[in-house]
Amino acid sequence: MTYPRFKGCLTACALAVLAATASGSAWAQDAMAPAAGASPNAGATPIAGDETYKAFHEKEGIQRIIDDFLGRVTTDPRIKQRFEGANLTRLNLMLVQQVCYLTGGPCDYSGKDMKSAHAGMGLRNDDFNALAEDLQLSMDKEGVSFPAQNRLLAKLAPMQHVIVAH
Repeated sequence: MTYPRFKGCLTACALAVLAATASGSAWAQDAMAPAAGASPNAGATPIAGDETYKAFHEKEGIQRIIDDFLGRVTTDPRIKQRFEGANLTRLNLMLVQQVCYLTGGPCDYSGKDMKSAHAGMGLRNDDFNALAEDLQLSMDKEGVSFPAQNRLLAKLAPMQHVIVAH
């Protein structure tokens, strides 16, 4: 199954990130810069204001999204093997914290930095893309608007070059 709406965004985001990274632009550096606040390991700075957080239906909505998302990734034949033996309770907590923080919510992310958290996993672009598609489906199910989804995806997309093995 393909998700043309998402793949277009992912392709555009990936191209923008690659171009910005290759050129050493300030945008690329800012997108991946540690947050100035209490969560420097979250992988990006939070979205300003609380509009996006509210569009995600606040912490309760983010929890529903992550619960659904983990159900998807652990059964998705493309990536379910990546989650075998994982501490899903801790992963759930870390993802809720991270999404809450990145969407401008009142949460701190207490997990590892993205490079350390994914070290040694041997993740590929296909894994990252499948995961992102599953996240989009979970956000759709929660009724998160497309613009709000894109604001979060714009924070997550630059993490691909840190998470994916080269």
